[in-house]
Amino acid sequence: MSITIQTVQTVWIDANPSFKRFHQRLLRCLTRLEAIACWEYQQELDEPCSLDIALSLLHDYLKNLSRPVNLIGHGTGGLLGLLYARKYPHRVKSLTLLGVGYHPAVDWQAHYYASRKLLPCSQNLVLAQMVQKLFGYQNRYNTKGLIKILQQDLKTSPSPHSLYQQVSLPTGGVIAPMMVCGGEHDSIIDFNSLSGWLSYFREYDVIWECPQGCHFFHFFFPDKTSRQIIKFWDSLAKLNVSSQTKVRKETCEQLS
Repeated sequence: MSITIQTVQTVWIDANPSFKRFHQRLLRCLTRLEAIACWEYQQELDEPCSLDIALSLLHDYLKNLSRPVNLIGHGTGGLLGLLYARKYPHRVKSLTLLGVGYHPAVDWQAHYYASRKLLPCSQNLVLAQMVQKLFGYQNRYNTKGLIKILQQDLKTSPSPHSLYQQVSLPTGGVIAPMMVCGGEHDSIIDFNSLSGWLSYFREYDVIWECPQGCHFFHFFFPDKTSRQIIKFWDSLAKLNVSSQTKVRKETCEQLS
């Protein structure tokens, strides 16, 4: 399905290039019904770690689109979508967050660096523990491969955390309709982190927890996740129709 700059309606934000393989199953499911453009950002080793730089580059892309779009992202990508929707609400039709809690800066790296401070052990041992938290139980072979992926993400993700500081960002929602998704067994974004969004919800916002899912629930359950997201997007289309009908009705009553 070809996508031009004029026809883009949905943009997947990928700020974790090392995790790209874990998003592909979901994207394949979604693109059966919806054309999706992918925006990617990779932190270079000689660059300062900055969400502001990534946000500026994202804006350079989205400002060229002719209409507001659906933004969707997992982890740091979702965080960028949230920050963008807060800063440029008129450019966002809806926001879908996967694996982002109501304290939005908390990600796997925040947990990793907190563990490094508490546990006087090697990086590999802490990363092995993170593998189990992120993906559920894995055998030794898979754990070794996933450790390498996590090591790469520490270098290329614009996550604001480090061994010296863990950063927090303001809580709160956005003007655009929002869907937040998480995994039932996600120890990074647990039930309390996910349900905290309810304090900021409006009637058309949606929260969904994937049964048996971990942090990368959309990799293990792509069909189930895509159905929920499509359902959310479809509900917004009906909402727009209802809103337009209501406006026309009110206008007619005023003229009569």
